[in-house]
Amino acid sequence: MKTGMAIKTTAADKARSNCKKKFLFYFRKGFTTQKYYDWERGYKWEAHVLWMEVLNKKEYKRLLDAGEYLEIANRATRIESKTNLLFSFEKMALRDAVKTADGAKTFAEGLYNFVYGGGRLQKRFEEWVEAVAALPRKQTRVLTWPLVTVFGFIANPAEHIFLKPRVTKIAAEKYAFDFKYTSRPNWDTYSNYLAFAEQVGADVMDLQPKDMIDIQSFLWVMGSDEYPE
Repeated sequence: MKTGMAIKTTAADKARSNCKKKFLFYFRKGFTTQKYYDWERGYKWEAHVLWMEVLNKKEYKRLLDAGEYLEIANRATRIESKTNLLFSFEKMALRDAVKTADGAKTFAEGLYNFVYGGGRLQKRFEEWVEAVAALPRKQTRVLTWPLVTVFGFIANPAEHIFLKPRVTKIAAEKYAFDFKYTSRPNWDTYSNYLAFAEQVGADVMDLQPKDMIDIQSFLWVMGSDEYPE
């Protein structure tokens, strides 16, 4: 008499197993090693730590109440500049967008509501997208996925994840995940991306991911040219 049944391995299971093997090829002990910290996690986590020092909720609210919009924008952009998450043209577009008093005010108020505001994440995200869309544009467009997602990721990597379109689409294909990408930032794509991150987190739980920094780093290893097959 049979005591059990063989579990059928699907194409998706195989794809996800291959992704995990690739990650472990580069980082043999998962997310806990010094090599992983030095290559991927360190600079992202250090940006978060700095954010919590100079733009934590209490300090951000104090600056906001004082009308120090330019100071908020300057602090946020200085923190981001310590990372390589945005392309140089996106960094430049952002700096240009928050140079004016109106641009800095739109940015500062919109970002506070997104990171620290109450209510549903969908509403906060959609309002943040509209705030970014309303920023002054000098040459390059400001409304890109990396720019919309980078500050939430730095400020609160327990909740938010950073989206680099090309790399994420490649990673999703390799992972056999149906990533519903649209080029203009929108809630449907972002919520689908969060579901992707949740799936990855569950699949690599044994590697001890701490937050979205680890999930984003895993996906970066899958889709970036920096990590060839």
